[in-house]
This record gives sequence, C-alpha cells and structure tokens, in this order.
Amino acid sequence: MRLLDRYVLRNFLEPFLLCFSAFLGIFLIFDLNDNLTDFIDAKAKWKQIGIYYLHQLPHFCMFSMPLGLLLALLYCLSKMSRSNEIISMLGAGRSVVRVLAPLMLCGVLSTGFSLWLNYELAPQADAVRKADIERITKGDSRAEKLNIIEDHLAKDRMTNRIWFARKMHTGESILSDAHITQLNKDGEPITRWYAKRAVFDQREKKWYLIQGRKVSFDKEGNLASEIEDWSHETGNRVTRTLGGWSETPYRIASSSMEADQLTVPQLRNYLAQNADFPEAKLAAFYTNLEYRWALPITCLSVVFIAAPLGIVFSRRAVLASVASSIFIFFGYLLLMFLMLALGKGGRVPPFVAAWLPNTLMFTVGTYLLYLRSTNRELPKLSLRRK
Repeated sequence: MRLLDRYVLRNFLEPFLLCFSAFLGIFLIFDLNDNLTDFIDAKAKWKQIGIYYLHQLPHFCMFSMPLGLLLALLYCLSKMSRSNEIISMLGAGRSVVRVLAPLMLCGVLSTGFSLWLNYELAPQADAVRKADIERITKGDSRAEKLNIIEDHLAKDRMTNRIWFARKMHTGESILSDAHITQLNKDGEPITRWYAKRAVFDQREKKWYLIQGRKVSFDKEGNLASEIEDWSHETGNRVTRTLGGWSETPYRIASSSMEADQLTVPQLRNYLAQNADFPEAKLAAFYTNLEYRWALPITCLSVVFIAAPLGIVFSRRAVLASVASSIFIFFGYLLLMFLMLALGKGGRVPPFVAAWLPNTLMFTVGTYLLYLRSTNRELPKLSLRRK
C-alpha cells in the first residue's frame, strides 16, 4: 500500500468510526427508550440488560454500517475536494478509480463483515429479542414458555397425515398429548393414534408412542373400531414404534416459524424439509434467504453512490452532492423494503425482490463513477424550465 493510499484511508477511517459509533449509539438509545420503563419496573440488573444489548448488537451493526459509510465517505471526499487534494492527486496522474481504490476496499471488507453478521448473528438477535425481554421483566420461567408451542396443529402434505400436540418444546423431540391422523386421498380419516407422549429418536428416525391407542374410522368418518390399546400400561419403555415416517419434530413445528427470524442454515433446512408446501407459503422463506445475502451488499452499493458524488469542486456542489447521495440512499431503502414485501407476498420472484435494489444502485453508481472519471458533469435535477 502506497503512502497516498494510507493518507486516503486515514482521512476516511476516522469519520467512519465516529459515524458508525454514533449511529450505533442512536439505535441503542432508541431501544433503551422503548424498554427503559419495563426495565425499571422489573428492577432489572445491569448484567441482564448488558446481555440483552449484547444479543442485539449484531442487528444494530447491520443498519449502522451502511449509514456510517455513507456519511463518512461524503465528509472525507468533500473535505479533500475543498482543499484541492483530489485535484492534486488527479494532476499527479492518478485516475478517479485509483484514488477511490482504498475506499472501495473498505466497502468490500464492510460487506464481508456484514455477511458474517447476517448469516446467523443478526437474525438470531431478532429471534431472541422477545425471550430476553420476558426473561428480564417476568423471569426465566416465563421466558421458557416462549420455547413451548401449545395446541399445535400441522398437516404433512407428503404423507397426508395431520399432527396435533397439546404441548411441544422447540428444542426437544417430545410431543405431549399427541393425536396423529392418517387421511386417505379424499382427505377422510382412516386411522388415528393417540399417545400421552410421542418421542422421536433422531438416530433411528422412529417415533415411539407412550401410553396410547390406535383406532380406525369408517367411510363416513365415524369411529369404527379400536385396533390396539396400551393407554393403561405404565412405564416409559412400554411403547409402540412407528418407523419409516418422514415427519420430524422440526418439520411439525416449522409451520409456526417466522421467516424473518431464521438464520441462513435454518432457512435452508426449512425449505429442504418443507419443499412440498405451496409456493405462496414458501415465498417469504425463499425471499428472506436471498435477502440474507443481498442486504450486506448495501455497504458496497453505498461506496459506488457516495464516492463519485463526494468528489466536488465548489462549495455549492458539496451541498448538492450530499443531498443527492442521501436522497438516492433513502430511495434505495424504500425500494428495498417495497420489493421485500412484494417478494414475501409472492408478487415477484424472490431473487428479483432481493437483488433488484442492489442492481439498480450499482448501475446508477457505476454510471456516476464513469462520468466523474471522464471529467463529465453529473446529471442535475431541476424543476425550473429552461
């Protein structure tokens, strides 16, 4: 790295760290303002509050990173432009792209860091947010209830079976008071299993029904006969084994999962195990999977927009460039959230919903960078008629 590159980086990193820290603090203050009353009423300990914000830190970093990059780039480049340092670099034989190379490298590194955060840490922050609040305000026992699904009903379309559980824990393979109904091709019940507990063996891929019975139905859906009854037998080892079934506790519980709170591995697992679901049901999960990869690219998109607009040669142009950059960035955010909503609703393909805003942002940024590198005037928006 040459001396000039280190000088550009030094001019950029100081305002970037300040802007990034400032936005991070703003997000923390806004969140604390929303929850401060609950923390005081619950007499929360500093350790509990610290753990809560430690969990939320990746989520805040994801949104602070592009905002910090935007303002730091505009400040750094406009300051160097006003002092004629950019002109001196260009006069020394450096091209605009070569001058901006260290800043583009920072955009790439920021994108990589954001990808790492958005792979698991940031989605997990959304998922544990409610549990952490419940744990602080109402205790561990109340927070543990958030991991328990009650009165859960799910249908497996591949096997045509309906599963009902009075209670199931998301982290365990046990269903309490389970009812399993086998349907025929017309959707009428044929056989039903009742069990006080249904336990899934992950290794053998088998279900064990403890203290239950098996009944059959006639063509009209009425109870026909009782095939087997082991409900009065005691002991966890007295079971009936159901093997060769494709359903797993995760697949049964997945119908209550929210796509926004799943990590990349969880989204892949969900889509693999529920590939038979209707497209409208899976649209939100496919869109969020693409969005996990597309959102961090915002950092690099910001560099392509802010860099050419930050290089200006007059005081009036500084204000216009800053305003244009902010306008384009917030227009980009509006388009991103709009496309995300359309993708989740199945109105546009998930890939298009996630990547179209970044594609437009890169196209506009590349065009502006081309104009600036060839010493041409940037387009101006004016409401006046010539």
